[in-house]
Amino acid sequence: KIKNILITGLMTINPKDLSSKENLKLFIKCRQIADELTLPDCSMGMSNDWNEAIEAGSTWLRLGSLIFGKR
Repeated sequence: KIKNILITGLMTINPKDLSSKENLKLFIKCRQIADELTLPDCSMGMSNDWNEAIEAGSTWLRLGSLIFGKR
């Protein structure tokens, strides 16, 4: 426990250019770690891999490019 800090989840960003299957495997591992630590939130998935993140149990998605377009 850290004084005055409440940790409620984990966040992960997968390496670029992974296959859909590889993304899913890493997201599942992150969700398992969050569950082992009894953390309710798991922020994973971005505009290019959000489907796999949802399948693995993501509670937060980062979809900036889908909403605002590419930079």
